[in-house]
Amino acid sequence: MRSFLQIKIYRGKFIAYAVFVVCIGLALGAITCAVLLDQWIQNSRNEASGAFTRVENTLQSDADRIEAFMQRVYSNSGLVADVRYFLGNSAEGYLTSRLQESHYNRPLVSFPEDIKSFLSNGGHGDITQVSLHTDDQGNVVRFDSNGNTKFLFNVPNSDTVFKETIQQGFVYRKKLSDPNQISRQLGEFRFLVSSDRIFNTLQNYRLNEAGAVSPSGEVYLIAGSDSKSKELISRAAADGRDHGFLRVGVLDRAYFATFQSTEFDYKFVSIVDMSALVRQKASVLLIVFLIVLAAMISVLLLIVYNLREDANFLRRIINSIGRAKTADFAPVNPARYRRNEYGMIARELDDMIHQLDKHIRTNYLLKLKQQETEMKALQHQINPHFLYNTLEVIRSFALGNRAADTSDAIATLGGLYRDIVKYENIIPLGCELDLLQKYLKIMEFKYPDRFYYQYNVDDALLALPTVKFWMQPLAENFFIHGFNPESEFNLLVVNGWEEANCFVLEIADNGNWISESQLAEIRSTLTRGDDASTDSIGLRNVYSRLHFFYGEGFHMDIDNNEEAGIKISVILPKEAA
Repeated sequence: MRSFLQIKIYRGKFIAYAVFVVCIGLALGAITCAVLLDQWIQNSRNEASGAFTRVENTLQSDADRIEAFMQRVYSNSGLVADVRYFLGNSAEGYLTSRLQESHYNRPLVSFPEDIKSFLSNGGHGDITQVSLHTDDQGNVVRFDSNGNTKFLFNVPNSDTVFKETIQQGFVYRKKLSDPNQISRQLGEFRFLVSSDRIFNTLQNYRLNEAGAVSPSGEVYLIAGSDSKSKELISRAAADGRDHGFLRVGVLDRAYFATFQSTEFDYKFVSIVDMSALVRQKASVLLIVFLIVLAAMISVLLLIVYNLREDANFLRRIINSIGRAKTADFAPVNPARYRRNEYGMIARELDDMIHQLDKHIRTNYLLKLKQQETEMKALQHQINPHFLYNTLEVIRSFALGNRAADTSDAIATLGGLYRDIVKYENIIPLGCELDLLQKYLKIMEFKYPDRFYYQYNVDDALLALPTVKFWMQPLAENFFIHGFNPESEFNLLVVNGWEEANCFVLEIADNGNWISESQLAEIRSTLTRGDDASTDSIGLRNVYSRLHFFYGEGFHMDIDNNEEAGIKISVILPKEAA
């Protein structure tokens, strides 16, 4: 690290990168914390929305039960009569009226008991008080949490027991009409749904501070425990927005969400103190801070590593230039190149040294291989019987006074051997085709009127560089294995054309087929480099020389033709041009 920072250009880069990474890290940390806070606030709002929905559903359920009870009253004449006895009477008057109108053959119906069993679940439901009013007073039936019933008679309507506050609960008013004359109103029902019982069902909801606010501004505190909570809830209810932030003190703020009941006259308000939320989620925020800090440190270490790698590449460039100046092409450990200027220069210099070394080795090894190949060609491929038979043909021409044929045969044979000796190891493909043509002309002398050959090679292939004297062994295979001396038409065709990605040379004949097992053996011999197989050593030598010269893009295949004979396909890469 110390030596790294001593380089001025890298020291400046490191300082700039460090400042950039710290700024980006702080920005990402702040954005992440803001997103988390927003998510937590949204979760609190969803929790409050669920609690509000729970209250609304409970109140609606109670309202539906009250409507069902009113239908029950009007559908039961005995119950209507008992309601009328209860209305406006004292306790003695109610009991006396019930006894006077009772019949031994009818069950005695009790309005308070019917309310208790049907409407208040035996005193354990949300409805804790039912009162029946005239214009001046009302009689009350109360149910405590133990299911006990308490009665109050002749209570003035102005009494505090009938005062409607959100602390006591929600009041449902229903008119009591005469069943025989609907337009005539006998009195009024008032059903009190307890706020305590309604809001106690919200204990499982995660509410920080919440309350219900009446139109008069009265607050029923659902969650929270001090006057500050009530003040915030009142401020949120009076704000007019359905959600937002309230300033609490100098720096602190509180988020609120307000839900207005559409069926009942109250607002449900939820408050989230931001400072309390941050303290509550401090462990998560600490983890975020540590993650961002670790990320910044990791990025800075990566920057240091990259800059050090650039420095190493600079030294490698200098070293490569020194090796090139001293002609030291010995292989070195491979480098991991960077995608920058240093990496490009280092890669090109290493590639240049590698290509120079490869070129030197290729030419040297090619000469060695060429010498070996020429030896094998003299020993195995240029068959002494071919030369002997050719001389015998020339001798027979001389004895038969065929001076022109004798002269052509001698000239062709001499030209063939002269070109073999004269040409360099690397020649154009057109020269290689000339050597093959001289060889095929000699074979015409050997098999007069029984052998023919054709050339169909595109001009684009004639200038391609290739190794010397590799086509003759492929053609000789035809005369050794596929030629039929008794046939009057033995044909050898050489085709060559250019394709999109390669050049193709094809040598085909109309001789004998090769069995599939023998084809498989020949192909295996070519690919595995088995020089011990004397049956296909000519093909193997050709394959080795061409593969060594053209590299991985070269390919040679041997197949049977559909009608007769075999076909040897040689694929040369486009790089050969």
